Amino acid sequence: MKMIKRILFILLSLIFLQGVTEAQQKVVVVQSLKIKPYEEALKGFQSVCNVKTEEILISEQEEAEIVKAIRRIRPDMILAFGVEALSKVKKIKDVSIVYLMVLNPPNPVSKQENITGVSMNIPPEKQLGLLQEILHEVKRVGLLYDPAKTGYLVEKARHSAERLGIKLVIKEVHNPREVPSTLDSMRDGIDAFWMLPDTTVVIPETVESLFLFSLENRIPVLTFSDKYLELGAMISVGIDAFDIGRQAGEMAKEILSGSNIKNLPRVDAQKAILTLNLKVAKKLGIRVNTNIAGNVHIVE
Repeated sequence: MKMIKRILFILLSLIFLQGVTEAQQKVVVVQSLKIKPYEEALKGFQSVCNVKTEEILISEQEEAEIVKAIRRIRPDMILAFGVEALSKVKKIKDVSIVYLMVLNPPNPVSKQENITGVSMNIPPEKQLGLLQEILHEVKRVGLLYDPAKTGYLVEKARHSAERLGIKLVIKEVHNPREVPSTLDSMRDGIDAFWMLPDTTVVIPETVESLFLFSLENRIPVLTFSDKYLELGAMISVGIDAFDIGRQAGEMAKEILSGSNIKNLPRVDAQKAILTLNLKVAKKLGIRVNTNIAGNVHIVE
């Protein structure tokens, strides 16, 4: 009995000491501005990682001042929200950096050994799998992309589609002006269109063409953001900002506990929020399966 009590005492002491150590560690939170998704992600981070945080808004300081401010604070880790914040802090090579709320992490960053993080990208297999659940008859999915912007995403998508038995009809564009005519060339060859977060393909002018194409040809659009549902997309597979923060918090805990950041691979967002626009489905004359496991938001 005494031995059991001693073991319990040691375990409780270790847990307490770990909590105290964690709470004494400092993390600098760097962000371009204060917006709701960032606030939600920070709550998710704090839900699993009990550390002191100090915030720096990069919109209020010059780049050199940001680095100096971080040096003065002497943090144990830097938490970078968004691609702009990541680009400002990546010059720091001797402090671990965890990024989050970054859509397409820039290639140069991938070579830095002191950086890891969670992207805003939902794994292609999850997106295509949900599309199959909603529209059982979809076999051919079209997408446009600029290799310089989303080439690596399309490579992942090819493998995912193959595993799911979906044929991807892929076309390259290198300028937004190419989008309408390239879209038109797909009209008879696809059952659905997959809208990637590609800044060559997705700009206000091209988005208008895309949803006109969708309506005229009764081709549903799968998108990455709820905001496009109002414009004519039928399905959105978006991120859960709180959960992305939680993922980043789990990474941070490991780093602050002594794990080598090199052993923590960069990851995509785990959790997806699915939203169906039934008004658009009705306009397109498409019946959708709404009996899907998990949380599904319906727009009617």
